[in-house]
Amino acid sequence: MPRSRFSGSLSSPKVDLIVDMGNPFLNLTVDGFLKIGTVAAAKVAAEETYHIVKRGNVSKHNFELSLKKMCKEGAYWGTVAGLYVGMEYGVERIRGTRDWKNAAIGGALTGALVSAASNNNRDKIVMDAITAGAVATAAEFINYLT
Repeated sequence: MPRSRFSGSLSSPKVDLIVDMGNPFLNLTVDGFLKIGTVAAAKVAAEETYHIVKRGNVSKHNFELSLKKMCKEGAYWGTVAGLYVGMEYGVERIRGTRDWKNAAIGGALTGALVSAASNNNRDKIVMDAITAGAVATAAEFINYLT
C-alpha cells in the first residue's frame, strides 16, 4: 500500500516592536498594552467584518460603531495586559528572582484590581484573583514547555 509523508514546518512572520521609555517597568507595561490591545482590536475587526458581511449592509454608522468597539476592546485588554506585565515585573523585582510564582502573584493582583474596579462583591474579587493567578501560572508553565 502506498504511503506518503508530508514534511515541513509552519511559521508565522515575527513582528517585534521595541518601546523605550527609559525604564524597564514602563517599557514592559507599554509593550504589553500595545501588543494585546492590537490583538483585541484585530479580533473585534474580524468579528465585525463577519457580521457586516452576514447582514450584507455596509454603512457609515456601522463602520463607526465597529471602530468604537475596536478602540474600546483594544484599550480594555491592553490595559489589563499592561497591568499584568507591570505587576509581574514588580513582583520579580521585589522577590529578586524570576520564576512561575511571579506570574501567579502578578496574575492574582491583576485579577483582583480589575475586578475591584468594576465590582464591589468581595467574593467575586477573590474568585477573579484566584482565576487570573491560575491562568497566568498555567500560561507560564506552558511557556516553559515550548
